[in-house]
Amino acid sequence: MELIMSQVQTEREMEETAVLAARIWHEYYLFLISKEQIEYMIEKFQSVTAIADQINRQGYTYFLMRNEEAVVGYLAVKEEEGSLFLSKFYIAREYRGRGYASRASEFLERLCEERGLSHIWLTVNRDNRDSIAVYEKKGFRTVREQVADIGNGFVMDDYVMEKEIKLPH
Repeated sequence: MELIMSQVQTEREMEETAVLAARIWHEYYLFLISKEQIEYMIEKFQSVTAIADQINRQGYTYFLMRNEEAVVGYLAVKEEEGSLFLSKFYIAREYRGRGYASRASEFLERLCEERGLSHIWLTVNRDNRDSIAVYEKKGFRTVREQVADIGNGFVMDDYVMEKEIKLPH
């Protein structure tokens, strides 16, 4: 079971990512946030327009995660002050629990080593116990809490988690 990480660059790849994002968000987040907030966040952060803006103007890099047959998930990262911000990390339901998160984590650690980045950090909804457990298993620890107003009366109530990367000397 190979995992192929392909950088999202074309409009078609951005569309593929946006479609996958909408599918995952609608299936996964209904138990955490309202349908209205899901719709708002998809449009604001995961539409083709939003993804294109993040890639072309905000310094984000998106990757589609593929196996031999299909796209299994996606992630987005941004280099910030000697660290890698893991902005998005999503695996489709039918591929969870098959080791893809571990392979993607290894990819992120190699990326940090290649770029000389000492930490990976992310935000995760405080009530998202399953994801928090996965991140803790991968070596992340909670460093603080934050509430971010994202507009339209919605907030993101998150933990900030971080993992130190041991860089070769």
